[in-house]
Amino acid sequence: MATIVHTRAPAQAARRRGARVHILLIAVMVLQFTAVAAIAQVPGTTDRDEIRALVARGTLPQLHRADFTRFRPALEEIYRENDYAPRWLPTGNAASAILAELSDAPSHGLDPADYDVAWISGEVSAIQAGDRAPERIARADVALTATFCRFLSDLNRGRVTPEQAGFKFSREEKPLDLAALLRGAMTTGRWHDAVAAAEPSFPLYRRLKEALSRYRSLAAVSVPTLPPLPSGKRKIEPGESYAGVGALTERLRLVGDLPPSATAPADDRYQGALVDGVRAFQSRHALKDDGVLGKDTLEQLGTPLSFRVQQIELSLERLRWLPEVEPGPLIAVNIPSFRLWAFAYGRDDVTPQLTMPVIVGRAVKARETPVFIGEMRYVEFSPYWNVPPAIQRSEIVPKLERDGAAGYWDGEGFEAVSIDGKGAPITALDAKTIEGLKSGALRVRQRPGAKNALGAVKFVLPNTMDIYLHSTPAQQLFRETRRDFSHGCIRVEDPPALAAFVLRDQPAWTPERIRDAMAAGKLSTVTLTRQIPVVLFYTTAIVDSVGRQIFSSDIYGLDAKLEAALRKR
Repeated sequence: MATIVHTRAPAQAARRRGARVHILLIAVMVLQFTAVAAIAQVPGTTDRDEIRALVARGTLPQLHRADFTRFRPALEEIYRENDYAPRWLPTGNAASAILAELSDAPSHGLDPADYDVAWISGEVSAIQAGDRAPERIARADVALTATFCRFLSDLNRGRVTPEQAGFKFSREEKPLDLAALLRGAMTTGRWHDAVAAAEPSFPLYRRLKEALSRYRSLAAVSVPTLPPLPSGKRKIEPGESYAGVGALTERLRLVGDLPPSATAPADDRYQGALVDGVRAFQSRHALKDDGVLGKDTLEQLGTPLSFRVQQIELSLERLRWLPEVEPGPLIAVNIPSFRLWAFAYGRDDVTPQLTMPVIVGRAVKARETPVFIGEMRYVEFSPYWNVPPAIQRSEIVPKLERDGAAGYWDGEGFEAVSIDGKGAPITALDAKTIEGLKSGALRVRQRPGAKNALGAVKFVLPNTMDIYLHSTPAQQLFRETRRDFSHGCIRVEDPPALAAFVLRDQPAWTPERIRDAMAAGKLSTVTLTRQIPVVLFYTTAIVDSVGRQIFSSDIYGLDAKLEAALRKR
């Protein structure tokens, strides 16, 4: 028996071990099946991990601009509230809507390549075709979110800073709640509303966008169809023969300075409606509107319309730097257009209450009018001109050191005052006075009067650059088409009208009283009851309130600097 028992025990033990192994294998298979089933029942578990990691990292190497850390707070908020599940994929409806907005970047003067439209579209197509790899879904979903945030930010505040583009202008941070815009679009399905909410709201921006669409179409038509304009060595006066009347007629019809039904004059005679069309074109391009086909006019007529598209795009970029306009009055000056507009309600006014030519700073270093936003706080009638130190050193003191300086000093109505403002003004010029001016212990100021460089009124917007608006005795300069003659300040053509605008809520200041104060020859200061924003900006393309597209020369070369900054970015 003992032998029998001894021989059967190993066999039973083996069977028991085999059974345990079999049970263990079954258990492993059950666990594997359960895990697979669990994954199938909770789709996106791995996607969530991938998305969480991508958002935390703040960069996607596949993107044209890989770093999106600036937008990470918005992404954290959007994904965290849904436990980091994909927001737009794999279904793709929202993804298609976002891609449609990004693809429409050219209508805003932006480049779809900056927003990786081609690459993201390819990823979305692959996912919709069945490639549901978690890392691909996460990568495409985060790319859509980060890129759309960048697109909205670019529309709202520009792609580069003013400083990067050569402007001494620090823009204000504009509040833009990207997460709220995304959440609103998700709720309504109206993605274009998020885009519209991010864009600048002032009318000039909207009109320029419309002009951009039009000029893109015109540029596409003009390249294959417009014949070149013949140019000669002399000007073509109205009434003379010109071999290019046919080509000129076509060009003016295309850009809207002649009606579509206009026909070329017979016998190659430059006359009639064609001359009127040239005058309209000249007026829109900052040229003397005399109807004469001279060098400058022919050069502007021959400028490719693709260049006008570029001017509009750069102008839109600069307008994005400006803060949102508060309700109330606004004064705007476009430097290369040499023009001022005054709006009663700057936020939504289309038609200005007042517009006039202005003179701006010369296109030389240290005399260019800066781009900035100030607040007009008071008006000085019959003002003193406090000569800036640079002008005192470089212009006035050298003249005072020449023979006959006393006559110049007295004739200009100059006097010297101490830097600290103490003591009586010094009206007599002698060696001691000149030495004080050279050393900087004294400064020059010009008394109110007919010779005063500021004219009869000064509009003050305190700033560190000492820039303000003022009248001028040199009224003949307003007849010039290019008006960069000042040391940086803005000279206005119709100062009584501007004074009436800024004082319109102070009834005591009638037009008659304003003119009397300007002629008084004695300083009087009026504080505005409400500070008025003054925007000095720089765009070589604008659209006025009646829809005219106006193009200006890049007098300070700032378009080229902005182009370079955008390329570098």
